[in-house]
Amino acid sequence: MMHADLIDQEDLIGQLRSLGFEMPSGATAEQACTQAVCGLTDARATALRRLVEQMLTGSATILPAVRQAIDQQLLPALAAYKQSRAQG
Repeated sequence: MMHADLIDQEDLIGQLRSLGFEMPSGATAEQACTQAVCGLTDARATALRRLVEQMLTGSATILPAVRQAIDQQLLPALAAYKQSRAQG
């Protein structure tokens, strides 16, 4: 039987924690992404951007709730942060 690699909410939260982001226990993917983009610094934004790139370009299947959280929380926040840094 084939086993597909999946990225679920727990994987996302675990990866964010491994980067040093504090995550409340029981957080949803959306809550975790919202928490991760609060108070971004250059180093945190770079780490998040790399994580998102790895997840989106990897072979693992991203579950819909996780993909939605990335699309609606992480990507817009990273784009806004990058734009604000370019203007500042």
